Amino acid sequence: MIEENEIFDEFDETEETEDGALFEHYNVVVDPGQTLLRIDKFLSNRLMNATRSRLQAAADEGKILVNKLPVKSSYKVKPGDEISIVMDYPRRELKIIAEDIPLNIVYEDDELMVVNKPAGLVVHPGHGNYSGTLVNALAYHFRGLPLFNSDDPRPGLIHRIDKNTSGLLVVAKTIEAKVKLSLQFFEKTTKRRYVALVWGDLANNEGTITGNIGRSLKNRQVFTVFPEGDYGKPAVTHYKVIERLGYVNLVECRLETGRTHQIRVHMKHIGHPLFNDDNYGGDQILKGTTFTKYRQFVANCFEMIPRQALHAQMLGFVHPTTGEEMIFESELPDDLANVIIKWRNYLSNRTAQE
Repeated sequence: MIEENEIFDEFDETEETEDGALFEHYNVVVDPGQTLLRIDKFLSNRLMNATRSRLQAAADEGKILVNKLPVKSSYKVKPGDEISIVMDYPRRELKIIAEDIPLNIVYEDDELMVVNKPAGLVVHPGHGNYSGTLVNALAYHFRGLPLFNSDDPRPGLIHRIDKNTSGLLVVAKTIEAKVKLSLQFFEKTTKRRYVALVWGDLANNEGTITGNIGRSLKNRQVFTVFPEGDYGKPAVTHYKVIERLGYVNLVECRLETGRTHQIRVHMKHIGHPLFNDDNYGGDQILKGTTFTKYRQFVANCFEMIPRQALHAQMLGFVHPTTGEEMIFESELPDDLANVIIKWRNYLSNRTAQE
C-alpha cells in the first residue's frame, strides 16, 4: 500500500511557495504477502520516476527509512515494513553562478543558516531568473562546502517563500541537516507565523480556512480553491486579527500545509485578498469610499508597498544536531511597517472628523 504524501512542488520555475518544501516524500507499507526483495527494486517498481540509481543515492544519504531507521539499498523488505522516503527532485541542467549578493543572516552555525529574505529576491534560479537569486548568494557565501559545490539548483534549500514575500528561511549546510529539517516540514512539526495586511474587516477575530488548492484551470499562473476531493491538494490556514484598521485588517496566519500561494489564495477565497496582491485582486480598491481623496490615499499606499503585504515573521524548528528547539522572529520590513502606520493615521483622522 502506497500513500503519496504531499509533494510540495506544484509550481512553475518562476514561482516560489510560501512554505513549499523541495523534496518528494512517500510513505509505503509493505503488503502482507510480499516476498523478500531489495528495497531499491521494490520501490522502483512502485514509485513514479524513482529509478534504482536515484533510490540508491537516496539510501546512501540516509533518506530511506524502514521502521524509522535508515537502511541501505540492499535491505530486503519484509511484510509490514513501514518505509519513509525523502528524495531531492531531479536536478535540472542549470549552472549555478556564485554571486556576491548581501545576505541578512539571522543565525548561522556549522549545520544551518537562517536568513531574512527581502521582498523582490527570487529564492532559486529558474525561467527568467538565472542569476541574482538567493541560491546564487548562497553559492558564494558557502563556496568550499561540499553541498554547494555542485550544479544542484537548490542546494541547502528546505522551503521557500514567494519572490515578493519577505521573511525568514532556514538553509541547510550539510546533507544530514537537509534531510532532518525537510522531515520536520513534511511532518508539520515546524512553527511558522506570517503577518499579512488584508482588505476588509473580518467578521471574526480568528478562524480557520480549509479548501483544496490547485492551479487554476483558467489561468495557469495563479492558484485557486476547489471543492474538497475534486482537484488540488488539502490546505489549512489559521488566522487571527492583530489590528483592525478600518477598510483593512492586519492578521497573523499560521500554516498547517505548505501549498503554493496558500495564504494569498485562502484569504482571497474568504473575500479578504492581501493588500496590493496583483495576482489575486488585492491591487484594486476593494473596500472604502468613492471619494477622490480616499482613492489617492490608497494609491499612495500601493506605491509604498509595491507587492503583496505578506511577511514570514516567525520560524521555529528543532536543530538537526543538538535537538534544541530554535525560534526566530524578524521585524516587519519598512514598506509593510510604514503602510500600517499610514492606515493607522488615516483611521485616526477619520475617527476625529466623525
